[in-house]
Amino acid sequence: MNHSHDVHNGRLNILTIGGGTGQFALLSGLRDMKAIHITAVVSMMDSGGSTGRLRDELGILPPGDVLKCVVALSPYQKFARNILQKRFKKTDRLLQGHTAGNMLLTMLSRYTGSFPSGVDALCEILDARGTILPVTTDQATLVAELTDGMRIFGEQAIDLPRGTQREKIKDVFLVPHHSDAIHVHPPVVEAIAAADYILIGPGDLFTSIIPNLIVPGVAQAIQNSNAHLIYLLNIMTKYGETHQFQAKDFLIRLEEYTGRRVDGVIYNQTPPSEEICRLYHAQKADFVVLDQTEDFWSRRKVYAADLLETDGNIVRHNSTKLAALLQKVFFGDKE
Repeated sequence: MNHSHDVHNGRLNILTIGGGTGQFALLSGLRDMKAIHITAVVSMMDSGGSTGRLRDELGILPPGDVLKCVVALSPYQKFARNILQKRFKKTDRLLQGHTAGNMLLTMLSRYTGSFPSGVDALCEILDARGTILPVTTDQATLVAELTDGMRIFGEQAIDLPRGTQREKIKDVFLVPHHSDAIHVHPPVVEAIAAADYILIGPGDLFTSIIPNLIVPGVAQAIQNSNAHLIYLLNIMTKYGETHQFQAKDFLIRLEEYTGRRVDGVIYNQTPPSEEICRLYHAQKADFVVLDQTEDFWSRRKVYAADLLETDGNIVRHNSTKLAALLQKVFFGDKE
């Protein structure tokens, strides 16, 4: 596939799809990269905590992952994070437990009359670099169907298996709240068509990534796109979602939903320390192994590097290491 730089002043169009903390690390790394234009497509299925309450009380879309993206793309990241994550404690009972960021985004959305314009306004306040698009503006609940036919409703419930035994996830789908169907937010389809690179992940496969791909029109747009499709593979498996998965299992499931083979895979080849692995193992989570000698990888390019964040006990991608590797993927070795 030959990609000419797009008309946007010779910049590459980079589109990211995901949600959660993985998206935060990725966007924080991309934010300062030169010669790219960033569009972040964000899942809207968050049903946890303050966000879930806001959805119930005010009937707006959940801002959780959107706020993470705004903060990640803002040059005032540290400051923005502290202010927006501030939780009301002393004030009016209705405000208690909500975060400043959630309330601000809610009010901006109310005032402008739409969630996407509320997001744009917040991006403007914080000088966020890039465009953030909710994948849909229809309210929906994420439902997982397990291999035994049982169904689980809501992102949080799917994310946290009850008890120790749970069947594997067979499929996930979206149930609309107020309409007969769920529609993709139209600018998302345009952004996918204009992209030079589509980066999927890192994030929980069934609760952060696939919810974007099952919004009608998204997978079709990816299949029609000439963009390089790159998957940022999880560092660890997750019980209840990707238990005992190897790298290729993630790809097999993902490609069922994209309907298109991934061109490249970003893989962290550095295992966390034994001590951290023990902590994760207690949660039935293990380091994701990718065996490049398997024939499966002959048609997908693997970009393997040390991408591990070594700070603290939570395993995640280091945004600086990730950006350095992506710089090579996008532009070769030239600075």
